[in-house]
Amino acid sequence: MFKNHPKGLIVAFFANMGERFGFYTMMAILVLFLQAKYGVNAETAGSIYSSFYFAIYALALLGGIIADATKKYKTVILSGIIIMFIGYLLMAIPGMPLSMTVIFLFTIALGNGLFKGNLQAVVGQMYDNPKYEKLRDKAYLIFYMGINVGAFFAPFAATAVRDWWLKTNGFVHDGSLPALCHQVISGKLTHSTQFAELASSVSLNGPITDINKFAQDYIDVFSKGYNYAFAVAAGAMLVSLLVYILFSKLLPNKEVTTSAKEVKVEKSFKKIGISLGTILVVGFAIFFAFGNADIAFAFGLFAGFVAWMMQASTKEELPRVTALLLVFVVVIFFWMSFHQNGLTQTMFARDYTVKTVGPFTYLFFNLWYILAFIGTVAGLVMVLSKKLKKQMRILGGVLFAGLGFLTYIFYSHGDPQHSIAPEIFQSFNPLFIVSLTFLVMGLFTWLANRGKEPSTPKKIGIGMIIASFGFLIMLVASLDVVSPVQLQGEAVPDTSRVSPYWLMSSYLVLTIAELFLSPMGLSFVSKVSPIRFQGLMQGGWLLATAVGNKLLGIGSYFWDRLELWQLWAIFVICCLASAAFIFSIMKRLERLTK
Repeated sequence: MFKNHPKGLIVAFFANMGERFGFYTMMAILVLFLQAKYGVNAETAGSIYSSFYFAIYALALLGGIIADATKKYKTVILSGIIIMFIGYLLMAIPGMPLSMTVIFLFTIALGNGLFKGNLQAVVGQMYDNPKYEKLRDKAYLIFYMGINVGAFFAPFAATAVRDWWLKTNGFVHDGSLPALCHQVISGKLTHSTQFAELASSVSLNGPITDINKFAQDYIDVFSKGYNYAFAVAAGAMLVSLLVYILFSKLLPNKEVTTSAKEVKVEKSFKKIGISLGTILVVGFAIFFAFGNADIAFAFGLFAGFVAWMMQASTKEELPRVTALLLVFVVVIFFWMSFHQNGLTQTMFARDYTVKTVGPFTYLFFNLWYILAFIGTVAGLVMVLSKKLKKQMRILGGVLFAGLGFLTYIFYSHGDPQHSIAPEIFQSFNPLFIVSLTFLVMGLFTWLANRGKEPSTPKKIGIGMIIASFGFLIMLVASLDVVSPVQLQGEAVPDTSRVSPYWLMSSYLVLTIAELFLSPMGLSFVSKVSPIRFQGLMQGGWLLATAVGNKLLGIGSYFWDRLELWQLWAIFVICCLASAAFIFSIMKRLERLTK
């Protein structure tokens, strides 16, 4: 996989695994933790979640500015890893008030901002060497695939730790109970008999007689289990820190030598004033139009970034910078839609997906079962591959036979029904990335050999079209369910719970879209950015992603205000409109990549 690539790619590959592990831990459990621990509604949880992810990406702009100004990319990256580790460690402390939790979240976001964009910029620097230039797109795909190995294990680890702590305290998991527990504590629950039956069903110590005591105990134990899951994420960050410290010498040293052709950005109070003025004008305009200060700030900041870049660019740089800014507009709406997987799609997994599945489906919801299944498929691929040596094909046959038999044992000797946790759905996106990256790379190579490979901007546009189909699947799945707007806080009836394959299919399609858009977008930024703006434009890509993440709150805002199918229709329309926009400027973008 790493053949012909610089060794530094391996370092970036493994150093970023810890960050992905923490990222997907948050994506799997943050909204569930906020609602279970603090009893907040969907809109409030969504606001905190979207603000956290906005900060993660917006602070990458700060990280890019610091790295470009100091040329100490590797030092800034190291400081980011350390700060992230501290943030996850603080999140592991049980019993913190919501205000402190928010502070801890923004500590993680600060570390991520210093780390994420600059590591991506360093990966791009390795491929500025003419020897590796043609491998740039494939390098970002490999990088993107590798970091998702850590992401795959995160939801399983979080769920295992949470379930272990519940069992230690005499309970089992039921994701629908915390919300009902908060209603009991606040005195708003009307069906106490039904609640007592649910409470007794998750108690390992016999029937529940005091529902008020149970409600408080269950919330405390449930949320503390999530705290310990954050501790596991801190451990993953520690591993990344050690990898980076030991092997960062293999990464390029931009701080040692800078290009003689670089032009210093002129310091101008006029430019700063215009940029700040743009932030204020756009921010206040959006605030007065929609009454949302957070979204106003996000768009104001993005507008200020656009104003600064347009002023700071030379005449020769302006076409490249303008093209990148136009792509950033598309990026906003992709991530607004895609990252619903940690918000409304996670709530859908908890509230609208069946709680139990049969033996075959459970193969995908148990870590050991799915690893055996993956090994079986990998063995079959090795057997059928004509490019592998005979010894490797024999090894593939052994894997196929041994792990295939183990998978059959898991399937045939289990219970007829197994409980599944909503957090596990977050493992499908990284699993599909790891599984499909080679297929997508193979497709692009096959097309390139025939002179038909789409340009990088065209891949981005195709990705947006594919993403619309991912939400179309969610729309169809929601046509016959009773939506939250109709339930008004009541528990979702079992008749409105659908097969997990709806969500799994949506994640599959959205992952294919992501592979067409995200690594290709990173490659496009690396390829088109003027030399002196490398870190800053990577930060700009992540700022656009930040604005998209701030707009995630649209999903949670409409969660209990619209029919669910109408909610998913919003994202179908956004994806298709973004695709139409990027294809309308395609010739302009393609001229810059030739």
